Amino acid sequence: MSTAPAPAGRAAVKGLAKAAAVGLAAGFLSGLFGVGGGILIVPALVFALGFEQRLAHGTSLAAVLPIASSGLVAYAIEDKVDWPVAVALSVGAVVGAIVGTRVLHVLPQRVLTLGFALLLVATAARLLLDRSSADGRADLAVGSVLGLVVIGLASGVLAGLLGVGGGIIMVPAMVVLFGIPSTVARGTSLAVIVPTSVMGTVRNRRNRNADLPVAAAVGLAGVVSGFPAGLLATRLDEDVADITFAVLLLVVAVKLMVDLARDPASRG
Repeated sequence: MSTAPAPAGRAAVKGLAKAAAVGLAAGFLSGLFGVGGGILIVPALVFALGFEQRLAHGTSLAAVLPIASSGLVAYAIEDKVDWPVAVALSVGAVVGAIVGTRVLHVLPQRVLTLGFALLLVATAARLLLDRSSADGRADLAVGSVLGLVVIGLASGVLAGLLGVGGGIIMVPAMVVLFGIPSTVARGTSLAVIVPTSVMGTVRNRRNRNADLPVAAAVGLAGVVSGFPAGLLATRLDEDVADITFAVLLLVVAVKLMVDLARDPASRG
C-alpha cells in the first residue's frame, strides 16, 4: 500500500516550503533595514504562490508581526531603539492601520498593484540618493511629538493598505527630520511595526483578507533570519547594503509593472 502523499497534500507542502523560503529572505531584509519585510513578501506571494494582490497584502501584514518582533529583539539588545519616539509613532501608526485596511477592502486590484510598484521605486530611489547622516535628536517638544504622530499615521495607512510595515517612511523621516542615527531609526521602526501589524491583521482577519497558515509559515521562518540580520545591521557598511537592496526593489517593481501591462484582467 502506497504511503505517498496525495497530490493535494504534496501541493500544500510545496506551498508552505515556498512560504518558508520567502520568510527567510524577508526576515533577513527586515532585520537589516528596519522594515517589516512586506516589500518582498507581497510580490513573492503573488509570483510564487499565486495570491491575488489584495490577499497578498493582508497575508503579508500578518507575517510581518513575528518577523519585526525578531529583529526588534536584536536591536533592543544592542540598545538601538528610541522608545519615546517609538511610542509617539505608534499612536499614529495604529490609527493609520485601521484606515489603510478599510481602504484596502474596496480598492481595485490594479490600483493596489500599481501603487505597490511605485512604492518600491520610491524606496529604491531614496536608498540610492539619500546619504543623510545624523548624530542624535533633540529633546522631544510638543511639536516634535505631534510630528511623529503624523509620520506614524502615514506609515500606518501604508501598512494597512499595502501590507508593509511602514518602515520605508519612518526610517528616512527619523533620520532626516529628527536627527536620529540610521541604526537607531531602524530599530525604532521595528518597535512601531509590531503594534501596527497587530491592528492591521485584526482588521484584515475580520474582512477575511489574510491567509493565516501561510502568514505563519512566512513569519516563523522570518524569525530565524530576522534576529541575526538585526545584529549584523549594527556592523554592516550601510552604503553597500542600501545599493544592493535598491537594485532588488527596482527589479521587483519592473516585474510587477510588466505583468500588470500584460494582464488585461487586472485592468478592471
